[in-house]
Amino acid sequence: MTTPIPDLILLRRELHRNPEVGLDLPWTQARILAALDGLDLEISTGSATTSVTAVLRGRAVRGSLRPTVLVRSDMDALPVEEATGLDFASGNGAMHACGHDLHMAILVGAAHRLAARRDALAGDVVFVFQPGEENWGGALAMLAEGVLDAAGRRADAALGLHVFSYHLPRGVFGMRRGAMMSASTTFTARFNGSGGHGSAPQTARDPIVAAAEFVTALQTAITRTFGMLTPVVATVGQISGGHSGNVIPDTAHVSGTARAFTADDTAQLRALIGRVADGVASVHGVQAVVELEDVAMPTVSADGEADFAIATARRLFGEDAVDVMDRPFTASEDFSWFLDRVPGAFVLLGACPSDRDPSVAASNHSPFAVFDDAVVERGVRFETEWAIDRLRQLAADFESDAAVPV
Repeated sequence: MTTPIPDLILLRRELHRNPEVGLDLPWTQARILAALDGLDLEISTGSATTSVTAVLRGRAVRGSLRPTVLVRSDMDALPVEEATGLDFASGNGAMHACGHDLHMAILVGAAHRLAARRDALAGDVVFVFQPGEENWGGALAMLAEGVLDAAGRRADAALGLHVFSYHLPRGVFGMRRGAMMSASTTFTARFNGSGGHGSAPQTARDPIVAAAEFVTALQTAITRTFGMLTPVVATVGQISGGHSGNVIPDTAHVSGTARAFTADDTAQLRALIGRVADGVASVHGVQAVVELEDVAMPTVSADGEADFAIATARRLFGEDAVDVMDRPFTASEDFSWFLDRVPGAFVLLGACPSDRDPSVAASNHSPFAVFDDAVVERGVRFETEWAIDRLRQLAADFESDAAVPV
């Protein structure tokens, strides 16, 4: 039985009211499992996370071989105190400020629609509900547990969909070939000196001034390392050190995020952060220790998969419903790890309420971000038709003499 759209909106609002953060989302997992109950899916849950993977079996197209597509939704919220004033707002100190509640409702709806049309499926569909997208390593945890092979063979194509509370008008899809979002690397530079009295800084090795110089030196170094047309950014979001205004501490910490759109630029940016930290430390007679962590690769839509997704949205909703973006976003997505292993597309969907201007609306991650759940139906229809049509195309390829599926 197909889940009616009003029920999906109620599900979305229930998920919004009860957000959970990180990799361990027991209530959210239980709610998703309940929403999928009765659909005759092959369901498994994660060991490292509270993930849910559900396989919908279609028909074989070549012997016992079935093409396979994968559609993913993230599940986790952010540690943000909600300030929207919605009657279904969260009150537990966390918030679905990035729209993952809509993603889950959309994918549940697509699972119901596709299960009702099982006979139309020329292969299998893997529905992935992933915790820990917000810098928790959830994608890598699921990949390590074999999510790409959940149907018994590697998925042939993958789709990720993400709503935006700003930038795009409601119901408009944003897509492009190639890079959709940047790689993301978090960095922490710890400067170790020797403390002393604030009245006599010459007797100490001051890590505070080294940390301060590092912040500004990094920005200058970027402009002298990358050309002005190369999109890279490094932002410091945290500085800490000391406990008293007249005491020079032993250590100071600087943390931030660095982003680029290619593997080469990411590697160069990582090396630059370490080089600047070491140079500044040497000048000030302190020691620098830099820690770097890759949060996401560049999120890249394969050309053919992007073309297919664009064509699908245009066929379903018209030319005006698709914005073929001329540039990517400097936000990041850990669906990039999926797309590094399986060709696929990452698709944006405008969810800005129709009474707001998307150019000035509160952005994703803001405590004031509001998403219009009227777009749930459009997201469900897009994911459903994409899966049916992509499997049909894959099946035609599999049945041709030229195709030798692995």
